[in-house]
Amino acid sequence: MLTIERVYLITSLPPGTATGPQFAACIRGHWKIENLLHHVRDRTFREDDSKIHVGHLPRVIAGLRNLAIGVHRQDGRTNIAAALRYTARDCRRSLTALGLTG
Repeated sequence: MLTIERVYLITSLPPGTATGPQFAACIRGHWKIENLLHHVRDRTFREDDSKIHVGHLPRVIAGLRNLAIGVHRQDGRTNIAAALRYTARDCRRSLTALGLTG
């Protein structure tokens, strides 16, 4: 069975100037961000199950999660869950990852 899917995209480029490969690159770039950040926040930190819903706290906690992910990625880690388990075993490891120890 043949399925045809129509996709509508919005761009700031003038009409007729964007090419198929340019659109494809934008879509891949979106999913790269989704997979590197949001998927990790959803799966590793179980962000969707969070009970924090009051005031600015959800945004603050999301910022702290992003900080943790960014620190581990900057440290060369690709598996954030494993990196979190590793640093949780010794509080000094977190400080070292942040560059706060000698």
